[in-house]
Amino acid sequence: MNQQNQNTTTALVLEGGGMRAIFTAGVIDGLLDMGFSPDVCYAVSAGAGHACSFFSGQRGRAARVVLNHMDDKRYLGLYSLLTTGDLFGADFIYNEISFHLDPIDCAAFNAHKGSFFAVLTNCLTGEAEYREVSRMPDDIAPVRASSSLPMVSRMVEIDGIPYLDGGIVDSIPIERALSSHPGTKALIVLTQHAGYRKEASSSVKLMRLIYRKYPALVEAMECRHIRYNNQLDAAEKAAAEGRALILRPAEPLGIGRTERSREKLERGYEIGLQTAKENAGRIAAFFAE
Repeated sequence: MNQQNQNTTTALVLEGGGMRAIFTAGVIDGLLDMGFSPDVCYAVSAGAGHACSFFSGQRGRAARVVLNHMDDKRYLGLYSLLTTGDLFGADFIYNEISFHLDPIDCAAFNAHKGSFFAVLTNCLTGEAEYREVSRMPDDIAPVRASSSLPMVSRMVEIDGIPYLDGGIVDSIPIERALSSHPGTKALIVLTQHAGYRKEASSSVKLMRLIYRKYPALVEAMECRHIRYNNQLDAAEKAAAEGRALILRPAEPLGIGRTERSREKLERGYEIGLQTAKENAGRIAAFFAE
């Protein structure tokens, strides 16, 4: 990749999306191939999990974690939900896989340049928090919390505070990224196609019942679609102003949040990888300006 403008802070923003973020796994492998190295990264939910592989420089690992373990009952499904309280097996993913079966290269991760922040939702305040992930295995908890989907995951306590999926409040943290340093330009990786707009949740009554002790969280969840669409607008505005570059699928991926089709997931990865390759020149030119 061409040398970036030394007066520009380079930011990477990674949306979540559950299994749909296999697209992101492909994109980050393409970014690794071109030597892209951001100064700061804000990543949400599954995007935060994939960012661990990106900052450890482990090309292919993000996709392997999904494809090699998706059929294990401990990874995803009713067995995991009933036995652990997590639809996506948090202990299995963020302990067994991350540090034993297909371990994060902790030494490489800890030596990485740039700052990486996982986006979390504080269940007491209903607001987003941005927790730095700088050392492994010490900082895996914010990554796990960021990926804890509401209603099908246990809350994750950090310093005595309960957290859930960062996507509840800040699914596309472009405003946070651009305001982090003067002169910041951002590469945004979205997992939904152009023209997508989020609709109001049909599970509001169930949310109110499950989280009745967390009124601020319930309010945030009820407004999630509004915030998400506003964040999409902010991303598009930043792109129009030349402050951001957006990578996303050209068409709907057809991948559900809990997708189990290997064919669809492998295709989603290849689309992400190809998207990064096709835009390598644009990315280099954008950050060199």
